[in-house]
Amino acid sequence: MSKESLKLKHPGGIIRSTIQLTGSKSESNRALILNALSKGKVRIENLSHADDTVTLKSALDLADNHMHEKALIDIGPAGTAMRFLTAYLTLAKGRYELTGSDRMKQRPIGILVDALRQLGAHIDYAATTGYPPLYITGGFEQTSKNIDIRGDVSSQYLSALLLVAAFLPQGLCLNITSTLTSRPYVTMTLDMLQEVGIDHTWEGNQIIITNQDVKDAVLTIEPDWSAASYWYAIIALSPVGSKLFLSGLKDHSLQGDRAIVDIMKNFGICSTFKDGGVEIENTGNTTGERFFDFKECPDLAQTVISCCAALGYNARFTGLETLKIKETDRILALQNELSKFGVLLIAEENQVYYLNTDAKINRSGVRIQTYEDHRMAMAFAPLAIVFDELTIEDPEVVGKSYPTFWQHLTDIGFHCKIY
Repeated sequence: MSKESLKLKHPGGIIRSTIQLTGSKSESNRALILNALSKGKVRIENLSHADDTVTLKSALDLADNHMHEKALIDIGPAGTAMRFLTAYLTLAKGRYELTGSDRMKQRPIGILVDALRQLGAHIDYAATTGYPPLYITGGFEQTSKNIDIRGDVSSQYLSALLLVAAFLPQGLCLNITSTLTSRPYVTMTLDMLQEVGIDHTWEGNQIIITNQDVKDAVLTIEPDWSAASYWYAIIALSPVGSKLFLSGLKDHSLQGDRAIVDIMKNFGICSTFKDGGVEIENTGNTTGERFFDFKECPDLAQTVISCCAALGYNARFTGLETLKIKETDRILALQNELSKFGVLLIAEENQVYYLNTDAKINRSGVRIQTYEDHRMAMAFAPLAIVFDELTIEDPEVVGKSYPTFWQHLTDIGFHCKIY
């Protein structure tokens, strides 16, 4: 990562513009796995340019070119790529060492490895048990179709298994043994499988996918609702009457982060779907709702919490458990950076967090550390509207999911200066 910094300032006034968002990273990464497994029968349109997607595509190409050989695949900080490749490479013919950044080696993978081993897959740990790097020998003989797996740690474990399920000789019977976190992401996976002709049944805590053929299909990637959330925050922090048109977003979306539409109603943001996208406007009609549950949309948490802090809203949040094992410990990162504005994020009982803004300071020129986490950079960037000027450390980190973010901010009037 670059160690440059970015000075960010907004001149004030009403914002009115149009933004063309990048394709969804979540949809793109699933589509790439299906493209590889189907040997090209599944084609992709509007693939994301995010670093994580580029990394996954390169890794899949590398695996394809080194079948029957030993290959080292380094996915850096790309968490989705690590989970999806762990499952995919067990089917590929070859021997692989799958590794990543120092932070990736601290992110647990044991639940997924144990599940794949239940099927008969050959996976060993190269260093610490339960964590990358992994040694994977592909082309295993399936010994069982039944998997018991927790659903409360990462939905990506489940999605990784579901993506390969139809390509297993015996199919897959997935038994979820705990409360399911981020359910919309599992639903997204199953919906995309359905688009390419792979059927499933989901009854109670059991998902079954039989061995079946993929049909010739084109997956068109929708723009990224996670990326849209930062623009919702920008409009929420801008004067009443500010509006943006976000091209390509659908009302009926596969993406769970479409939940930002309903969350931001509480901040006075009206969303109107028209003309092939959504227009978002600050109406000033806020509500008194100050309790938000991110169990099904954890990637929105940093955006909404930072927005509440800037607006001086005392609020409570739940569903943040998975934030501790993301690109960084996002709860700790939020606590550190919000404290620079006199705002406290306090852990209460029953996994509830309280945001106290009573001592908020309107400071200018605060330096925001990003912890090699793209969402820390983009969640805090809108605060430049309220706090006059911010410095964002390591701004290139946004490339992980939204490479054109700073250019888009410049396009709507922000002053962005790298130094």
